[in-house]
Amino acid sequence: MSIFDIFAKLEQERKQQDSAAGPIEWLVVGLGNPGSKYENTRHNAGFRALDSYCQKTGQRIDRMKFKALVGEGTFGGKRVLFMKPQTFMNLSGEAVRDAADFYKIPPERIVVLFDDISLDVGRLRVRAKGSAGGQNGVKNIIYQLSSDQFPRVKIGIGAKPHPDYDLADWVLSKFQGEDETKIQEASQHAMEAAEEIVRNGPAAAAQKFNGK
Repeated sequence: MSIFDIFAKLEQERKQQDSAAGPIEWLVVGLGNPGSKYENTRHNAGFRALDSYCQKTGQRIDRMKFKALVGEGTFGGKRVLFMKPQTFMNLSGEAVRDAADFYKIPPERIVVLFDDISLDVGRLRVRAKGSAGGQNGVKNIIYQLSSDQFPRVKIGIGAKPHPDYDLADWVLSKFQGEDETKIQEASQHAMEAAEEIVRNGPAAAAQKFNGK
């Protein structure tokens, strides 16, 4: 058997496993900007939450599809597609829309994790729906889906240190010291909150995680 035959067999087995596992029922989307330049910046809190989950569980999010890095898995008892859009933050909705259209996923079954400057570093807030609140990635998702009825997990990254500080510079800055420790813990809790949304709904997740 040649190396090509081996790869073909492995791919066939993977497809069979995916098919046996059932259809995708939910999308779990972490927002951020692609590239090493943006790694561990405040704006990449959504990416970081997914990365934390991958490190803990061995889940892989490494296939390019729908303008995003994706990976399939079981999460909260459901089959989900984990997504890290690669379009840069302001166009995140394009990837979400493409995946939602393909799998016929309604907004109510799309969980989005993202940074929020109105929350202290490491604080979480779960919402079942709502406006973008100034977050451009969420704004684009609302535009592309023509709906704001998707649950979300907001991850606190802290407010600007003073009013004159440029917002773009702030959200693209990296966590340091105590903030780094807080965001590590928050990344894990954010995925636990997302899993609770999938399992029991956003109200249950909000009761359990808001303010954590």
